[in-house]
Amino acid sequence: MKRLVILAPNWLGDAVMALPAMADVRRAAPGADVTVAARAAVAPLFQLVPDVRETIVLSRPASVARVGSWASIGVELEGRGFDAALLLPNSIHSALVASRAGIRERWGYGDGVRSRLLTKSIARISHVHQVDYYRHLVASLGFPNGSREPRIVAPAPARAAADRLLTQAGWDGRRALVALAPGAAYGGAKRWPPERFGALAAALAGDGVACVLVGSGADAATTRAVARAARAAAPSPSNADDVMDLAGRTDLPTLAGVLARCRALVTNDSGAMHVAAALGVPVTAVFGPTDERATSPVGGGHAVMTYPVWCRPCMLRECPLDHRCMRGIDVGPVVDAARRTLR
Repeated sequence: MKRLVILAPNWLGDAVMALPAMADVRRAAPGADVTVAARAAVAPLFQLVPDVRETIVLSRPASVARVGSWASIGVELEGRGFDAALLLPNSIHSALVASRAGIRERWGYGDGVRSRLLTKSIARISHVHQVDYYRHLVASLGFPNGSREPRIVAPAPARAAADRLLTQAGWDGRRALVALAPGAAYGGAKRWPPERFGALAAALAGDGVACVLVGSGADAATTRAVARAARAAAPSPSNADDVMDLAGRTDLPTLAGVLARCRALVTNDSGAMHVAAALGVPVTAVFGPTDERATSPVGGGHAVMTYPVWCRPCMLRECPLDHRCMRGIDVGPVVDAARRTLR
């Protein structure tokens, strides 16, 4: 193996959790030229991984409904001299990308049709943390496992961009910061209610801590609701910099820069949760419909908050009942957990 391409998972959190497995491969094959291929939404993550020298941005998957789009499958990897591909996504499409690109060796988890597109097919495992799911794959392919903790670094330009945004939002550069990530790309069922996040922000403001709301543009309505709830819950008129809303204003490197300036993050089960943990930022994570045994933040100093209810983890995007798994988590225990991470 001289040139290997690793197809990264398609969700940000999954891509972060795959970093230890990727590190295992790079460590075990120091003489190989290793490139990462990732979707546009995930590719910037690898700017934060010092050992990744090249990232190829993959186009969106070809549409099944548009046969004409199938000709584009694998074009980004063609003619680059790759002799092996490690496929971390479980989709048939990722196997087609490597096959259509003419890559001779294609490795990954496989069953059914997908396994026919692979040259080394590993039987899938279940009931393990996602980090260990990827580590098992590479270990089964002959790459010994090392540390299971994902690690990324916010580079100086990202920190500088974050400082500019925070200053514009009212941060004085001295006050302790805690980030809040009240959104969740997967669906509304993963979101702890905005009024609870607002009460949390108000409680932390009473401790002299400023909160910065982070998220994508799609989370802006949620972060605005949190800011309103924080103002309503404040025992006295809030300072302008008690809650700063940066939703939709950060790309991934700048988000990493913001999180690196924070002493803690309170979040739903989200990509930001894994980014913060990989930066070494203590995380308090609120889990409802998803399974904390599979996707909790990895590393020491983190807290996971759940509420015992018969229907969780259901893995549904929207709750068909009363959202008890999230509404059962009171503000007080989350405030206490966040305060412990600040010590």
